[in-house]
Amino acid sequence: MSLTLLIADDDPGIRVSVSRFLEAEGYCCLTAADGAQALEMIHRYQPHLLITDIAMPNMNGYELVRQVRQHPSLRLLPVIYLTARTEVEERIRAYRSGGDVYLSKPFDLNELAAVVRNLLDRAQLVQMEWQQRQRPFLPPKTQRITVDLTQREKEVLALLVVGLSNAQIGDRLHLSARTIEKHVSSLFQKTAVHNRAELVRLAIEQGLVTQQTSSQT
Repeated sequence: MSLTLLIADDDPGIRVSVSRFLEAEGYCCLTAADGAQALEMIHRYQPHLLITDIAMPNMNGYELVRQVRQHPSLRLLPVIYLTARTEVEERIRAYRSGGDVYLSKPFDLNELAAVVRNLLDRAQLVQMEWQQRQRPFLPPKTQRITVDLTQREKEVLALLVVGLSNAQIGDRLHLSARTIEKHVSSLFQKTAVHNRAELVRLAIEQGLVTQQTSSQT
């Protein structure tokens, strides 16, 4: 299952180029032409990350992020400002408004992809830790599930458990990021989970990754 990104920018060229590049990296991309449309799409589709311009009609990027942060469920949504504004004052305002990263146009798509991956990996780790704290105590005799995993899927899962990103796993196993994404999607389907945090928690709780496999990573 691909992670969903929302790109908000009134420049159609930026929307197309960024979305196509990130889709090639394995993400599902949504686009919005202004802040008001972006806000509506955030509530409707619950994306995993927001990339937004600042100067947009109807609602600018600062106001968009301000309204997003007012909702408890969206306070940890990663936000990247992608803008032509380069003044220090603008950067300060962006971070104070709740942005995580500020990239100035023109920008490098490979750098953007690296920032996206880093923010998503961090967000999933935070979510996993929060879910573990909120999860009630389970008795020792919790029923185990049976999942038929291939050897490669076991290797990918073992590296996910120790916190590696798709790119890092690909480097370790000498596979492309797209191939790793396919293995992760297969793991999601076989375990009936929706994100990496749930997958890692399930793997630990159900012993899907043996101590021997983990130590080999």
